[in-house]
Amino acid sequence: MKKKFLFGPIILALVLFAGFVFVPASWLAKLVPADRLEQSAISLEPSMFQGTYLQGEMLDDPDYVPIYGSSELSRWDPFHPSNYFEVNGADYTPYLIGKGGTTSIIHDLNFATQADKLKGKQMVIIVSPQWFVKRGTDEQHFAPNYSALQAYQLPFNEEIDEQVKRKLMQRLMTYDAVKNDIMLYQLYDAYLDDKKMKFNMLTAPAKAYISMLEKKDLYFTLVNDKPTNRHQSDKVKDKTWEDLQAQADAYGEKRTKNSKFHIATNVYKHKKNYIKEMEGKNKGHSYAESPEYDDFQLMLDILKKADAKPLFVIIPVNGEYYDYTGFAKQGREDYYNRIKKQIDDNGFTYADYSDHEYDPYFMRDTIHIGWKGWVHLDEDMEKFLQ
Repeated sequence: MKKKFLFGPIILALVLFAGFVFVPASWLAKLVPADRLEQSAISLEPSMFQGTYLQGEMLDDPDYVPIYGSSELSRWDPFHPSNYFEVNGADYTPYLIGKGGTTSIIHDLNFATQADKLKGKQMVIIVSPQWFVKRGTDEQHFAPNYSALQAYQLPFNEEIDEQVKRKLMQRLMTYDAVKNDIMLYQLYDAYLDDKKMKFNMLTAPAKAYISMLEKKDLYFTLVNDKPTNRHQSDKVKDKTWEDLQAQADAYGEKRTKNSKFHIATNVYKHKKNYIKEMEGKNKGHSYAESPEYDDFQLMLDILKKADAKPLFVIIPVNGEYYDYTGFAKQGREDYYNRIKKQIDDNGFTYADYSDHEYDPYFMRDTIHIGWKGWVHLDEDMEKFLQ
């Protein structure tokens, strides 16, 4: 009896594992609820960013306009694009992709994976200055956002330019999340060094693992996301842009009156001691030089070959706060000029907010767009999509 008791859970685990592995992905896809895509548009769930199924469905649907960015996407207020376009009955729905630490390299991998679905797709890409630090994206920000599924699919991707693919693989191999994945690292090494026999030997187990990861993605897709704590409001309905700017001014003023640098009071109270310690601490800092520019170029190359239609959004910093920390104005200006030239040189469109560094209520804290900034983006998105 005791042996049966011991072996019972093991046998059950093996049966469940076999079911997980051998259930066809097409069967699982049929179980996805009809409203799952709509629900995921504002969920900001990492499992969706790191998967492929829901994003693929979204890109196939002309009613959705993806907004790629990072932590600013979760800063909800009535002027946020997800609220503004919903309450005004737009013909399209923003689909949010990104969270804190999502930078060019993460978007590169994502766009490469979905390259065959990007042709003619209009999208918005919010570019943050903080991505362009001197050493580029570090392991702490890369690892939680990186997708093993997308990384394993990369060597077998025939949709993107061969040189771009090689550069992207070489860049990924600098991170521990890839180095520590022995099969993936060796697969990349074999591909890059044209070790065909080694690559062919690794292909079968790699593709088996891809199949498992795809099913894992589908299983996550079947589970409802947690309710999103977003600020829904119809106060922005049927208003002129001038009215919305005035509303955003009043809204921002009310929420920053007990803080410095026009930072939201709740943020300022939480970060007050940190802010006090930051006085003059960023002297000599600059966003002018960073490996991120090469990562960003890979993004531009992938989007250009895929014939995507992006609107890039150049986000400013909070000028008052950056001056207080000693971060030189020139170090910011050099970034704005360089990133705009890079986008221009690749034939893409951008909305430039770099002259709003000192515009009260354009930013909700030191680095995140909010209130008045969202109104500008809503207007530019509407013009772009029309």
